Amino acid sequence: MQDVISLAFPFFGLIFLGFAAGKLGKLPESGLAWMNFFIIYIALPALFFRLLSETPIEELTDLSFVTATTFTTYTVFAIAFCIGVLATNGSIPESTVLGIAGAYSNIGYMGPGLTLAVLGPEATVPTALIFCFDNTLLFILAPLMMAIGGTEKEPISKTLQKIAWRVFSHPFILATMAGVGAAAINFRPPEAIDTLLLYLSNAAAPCALFAMGVGVALRPAGRVPIELPAVLVVKLIVHPVMVFLLLSWIGGFDPIWVATAVLMACLPPATNVFVIAQQYNTYVQRASSFVLIGTIASVFTVTGFIWAITTGVLPTG
Repeated sequence: MQDVISLAFPFFGLIFLGFAAGKLGKLPESGLAWMNFFIIYIALPALFFRLLSETPIEELTDLSFVTATTFTTYTVFAIAFCIGVLATNGSIPESTVLGIAGAYSNIGYMGPGLTLAVLGPEATVPTALIFCFDNTLLFILAPLMMAIGGTEKEPISKTLQKIAWRVFSHPFILATMAGVGAAAINFRPPEAIDTLLLYLSNAAAPCALFAMGVGVALRPAGRVPIELPAVLVVKLIVHPVMVFLLLSWIGGFDPIWVATAVLMACLPPATNVFVIAQQYNTYVQRASSFVLIGTIASVFTVTGFIWAITTGVLPTG
């Protein structure tokens, strides 16, 4: 257990420090703008590119893995969406936000920091693949479901254009594509550039976790909806258990990849849940509660999954 605490404490400690700074610092949320820009557009893309470009190309083309993990995310979205339908008397927009809260792990800010800390650099490829395909799935589901629910007033062709732009202009996805391309042609950047990428990569996880803590602290905590416990159980427990069972049933995957999928799935709802709710002016205050309470609860659930993986209670191989 000491080893598990040693792995989990620095990870959640950075989030707590950011949360405390957000509560005590009395600084406006606009102060996070440059930090978030650095993380999203510079540091994390540098991390993904650097590690993926050094990976043998054959490891980057495992379609069965991405199919299984993306299908699981979609299934969990459908389960949480159905809970939303029951809880909101059939409101498609609100149920969509609940579906996203139940399926959209905080794989951007928390994912790389957790998987690389617990599993090492071997977790880079599955982390990047899950990130790209889960984000693509949810970038498609959110606007489509909102259009069906009547919150989008533009033609479907315009909605599809927006979806394509969000997918192919996202800096993480662009960096992943560049990394895969570099691996395919065995490209290595000059030493000076590689050193710069190393500096940026080392800054990515600490900055992302700290900024996430600040962001959670500054979000307004809305009322706690009655559906919150059910959706958080889906997100924090059902999602990782389902992906573990499906990958184990298919078989043949590297244990590190299975463990990575479980850790990525057990993360709390992404702060983008709140952002999407704001974008469509739907379920905004309650979405904030999902992010805040989900992050607090994940201290215990994520630590539990780390313990299960590192002790072999959850056999990944």
